[in-house]
Order: sequence, then C-alpha cells, then structure tokens
Amino acid sequence: MPNQLFCIRITDQIYLEAELDKLVIRGGKRLKGSVTISGSKNAALPIMAATLLAPGEHLLSNVPHLRDVSTMGRLIANLGAGFHLENNNAILDCSSIKNFEAPYDLVSTMRASVLVLGPLVARLGRAKVSLPGGCAIGARPINLHLMGLEKMGATITLDSGYVIARAKKLKGAAICFDMPTVTGTENIMMAAVLAEGKTLIENAAREPEVVDLADALISMGARIKGAGEGLIEIEGVSALTPLRHTVIPDRIEAGTLLAIAGITGGDIVINACRPDHLDAVINKLKDAGMVFRPAVNGIRATGPRRLAAVSTMTMPYPGFPTDMQAQLMAMMCVAEGASVISEKIFENRFMHVAELRRMGADITTEGRIATIRGVRALKGAPLMATDLRASASLIVAALAAEGETTVKRIYHLDRGYEKLEEKLIALGADISRYKE
Repeated sequence: MPNQLFCIRITDQIYLEAELDKLVIRGGKRLKGSVTISGSKNAALPIMAATLLAPGEHLLSNVPHLRDVSTMGRLIANLGAGFHLENNNAILDCSSIKNFEAPYDLVSTMRASVLVLGPLVARLGRAKVSLPGGCAIGARPINLHLMGLEKMGATITLDSGYVIARAKKLKGAAICFDMPTVTGTENIMMAAVLAEGKTLIENAAREPEVVDLADALISMGARIKGAGEGLIEIEGVSALTPLRHTVIPDRIEAGTLLAIAGITGGDIVINACRPDHLDAVINKLKDAGMVFRPAVNGIRATGPRRLAAVSTMTMPYPGFPTDMQAQLMAMMCVAEGASVISEKIFENRFMHVAELRRMGADITTEGRIATIRGVRALKGAPLMATDLRASASLIVAALAAEGETTVKRIYHLDRGYEKLEEKLIALGADISRYKE
C-alpha cells in the first residue's frame, strides 16, 4: 500500500528535522484562554497494536500526530499491514500480516513497540520482538510480560537480543503480577482475548489507558470484565472484528496545562479532557492554592498569586502519576515553603533537577527523594531536555521565569505533546521554535 508507506516516510522526515529544534521562551506572562487536549499517546499505541488481532480495516479516531505514533505505524506496516494517519484519524488495514518480527531498529526507538508481542502470538502463534533495553528514566524490564505468556502456554526463548515466543494456541490462565505493570497488563490482555478459556489478571494496572484498550477490544468482540480494577477477567473468543474507536484525551497533557495555569497565575479552560482521570493531580494542586471550576467540556483552572508548597509521592494509578512528578516539581520551585517529592516508580527520574537548578531552583536530592525550597522567582537559562516529562517540566518553569530560556533537544517533547508551543502561544505565551 504505497500511499500509507509514503505517509509514514514523510512523517519520519519531519521528525528527523525536528531533532535539532529548540524552543526559546520569554517567561513572566499570565496565561489565559482555552485549550483543547489531544488524544492520549499512551492509549493510542496499545490500541494500534490491538488491531493486529483482527483482519480487516480498523478506524481509530483522536490519534495525536506524534513521533511515537509514527513509529508504531511504521512497525505495523513492517509486519505487513497498511497504515495511514490524517486529521487525527488512523486507518490500519490488518487483512494480511505476513511478518512476525519487530526489529531492533524500530523497537529501540520506542519501548511501547513491545506491545505487538501479545497480539502476534495470539493471532499468528509466534512472535520475534527485540528486547527494548533500558530507558533514560530507568530500567523497565518485560519479565512480567513473558511470565504471563508462559503461563498461557507460550514457549519463550531469548536469542541475540530478541524474545521469541511460540504457541500453537494460547490457553487461559491465572496470572498474578508482582507489581502493577501497564504495558504488561495490556500485552497479556491482548493475548488473552483470543486464548482458549478464561484468563484472570491479578494485581492488574488500573490506568485509564488500560480501560481504553479494554473498551477498544470489547468493540472488536472481546469479552473483558474488570478493566480499571485490580482483577481483570477475560473470556477468550475464536475471532475478533475490526474496531471503530475514539482514543481518550491525554490526561498528562491536561495535567501539564493545569501546572502551567498554576505556575503562571493563569486562568485556563482545558477542553476535551477527563477531570475524573486527574483526581490525584487536581487534589494536590488544590492544596497548592489553585481553584478549579467545571467547564462545559472539561475544567477551568486558576492559579494563585503564589503557590503553596505541597509534598507528594508517586504511585500507580489512582495515585499521583510519575508522569506529573517533574511538572509538580517545577511548580514547587517558586512555591512558598518547602516540599518533598518521593519518586516510587522509576529510579532515575530526577534528571530535570540539574536543569531547574540552572534557573536558580533550590533543590536537594537523596536517592529518590527531592526536597524543594521555593524561591521568589526563577531566572531564564539555556537548558537541555533529557526525557519527555523532564522536557515538560522545563517548559512549565520557563513560562514563569524572568528573562529568556532556551530549551534544546525538544524532540523529547515532540514524542508526547502535539503542537504544544502552538497551544501555549494561543494562551498568550511568548515562545518560539527555531532550528539549530
């Protein structure tokens, strides 16, 4: 399908050029207005992988134009499917899946690529997927994915950096995770929908993205109960049909905009968001002095003259999300008082600390605990983004800082935020993108 493949190549070229982009932000402006949240990348990626389970043409709406979405589309095309993304609608034709290998050059650029493992074994009876390796924010092993597949009857071998899984027919099983794992829950759930018999996933991840995947699978004919709870029950079916599904809004993008409203003393209406997905974040920001009001299609957030210090600990959903830890820390840099943030999910997720210090932040760390003593104001500085959420925290801080801030390596930001600087400009931010 040359049109689909051409679309992917053009998108990749755009992202290759963007790798050298930088943002220049002149802070100190109070942001106000309305903004619309994009679809969730972390929901779209597993649902794209789920289309491999059923032959035919699938339609997925509210898909963000992001580098990781392009990579997943390229991977699915590499397996023999067609992929086309236009106007936030993705069409995936999985009528013919001719390949069962996810190669290193694709998996190494995006850890979510491992989500094709379960669908390939379920549909084709075999899969060869490169090990995703480490990550800038810490190791995220897939041992729980493999344990679950083995319990369902798959034979797992490791060869030259690849996971090779084989199964004539997966069988339902009782699977208990040692700890909640989002991608592990998603991979096993996708494998189980075509397995013989019943599968129970105990200590399952409860994130909204897991629920959205379950809803998409149910629209294909899967039988799933308990998504969003600690115990998920899946009754396998013989075949699935193509999906028609709309991706949920990105709760982390919405949370990041809430943080921006708070740190700039802004007044922002956030449209097309799900406040019920952000309970832990909203409650914490209320404690910091922010005011929230319902809006027709989302929530209105107003920041105080100066934030109050709050402390938190990252936890699996419904606790405070690790993906909002860096943004909250940026807010606390200018809050009145001292706050303590404990990172319980990833072992190396304080890389933004050094960059915030360059702006005058008073932060000390000990292991996974950061103590932040608020200062009256941050100062603009040249900064370097290190990962996706660290990038977001630097944007949050820069919007409130005195003077000019330059953020380099913003291709990290482009992995998870669709046209963020355009949305911020519409709210009154002074921000520009430049080529290096």
